[in-house]
Parts: sequence; C-alpha cells; structure tokens
Amino acid sequence: MHITIFSFGFKYGHAKANYVFDLRFLPNPYWEPELRPYAGTDARVAAYVLEHPETIEFLALVQALLTFVCAALKDGKRQELSIACGCTGGRHRSVAISEHLAAWLRQEGYQVACTHRDVLREAG
Repeated sequence: MHITIFSFGFKYGHAKANYVFDLRFLPNPYWEPELRPYAGTDARVAAYVLEHPETIEFLALVQALLTFVCAALKDGKRQELSIACGCTGGRHRSVAISEHLAAWLRQEGYQVACTHRDVLREAG
C-alpha cells in the first residue's frame, strides 16, 4: 500500500484526502517570534509542536486510528491512502505533524510520500 501525506493551510483552501486532520487547535509556533520564520521541518519548530501535551495525546489517537485503518486496507483491494494535515497557514503545525506521521508510518513498513502544499507561501 502507498500512503500520501501532505500539509496545507486552511486559509489557502481545503484539501481533498481520505482523512483530513485540522490541527488549528494545537499551540501555534507562529506566535513565537524566534520560531515564526522557520517551517515545521526545522527541528526547533517541530519540537515546539510535538512536545505539547495536546499534541502527544492527538498523535496517540491518530496513530491508533491509522494502525487500524492501514491494517484493514492492507488486506483489502485498496492500495492507496491519502492523509491531509491542515493548520492556518500550512507552514508550522501541519508540516511538523505530517513529517512526524510520515516517519512513523515508514517505520511501520509503509511506502510514504510526504509533501507540503503551502509551506513556502509565508516564508520569511
């Protein structure tokens, strides 16, 4: 099975995917002046996003869901799955979470492509 994960910014339009996760409830690095210029691929931004308790809880729930879904799809006829992660601008939270989920799914043995639709729109 091939999995595509991509980040996007809601203010630039919604995304079409099998699963769309709205991450706007997570703490936003945009409001931290020292993090604002960097994208979610930067280790400092990723750490900021990933270390908050609500992110840890969210990821545990999403990983449980994806474990179940991927196992079910593996035995079925469907060979592709798309997952979209959105935040306000598509630069910080959605990028960090997409990269994290992609790395985790690769460790689980899946072929994963990860892209970022809007990451360059607000580059400082």
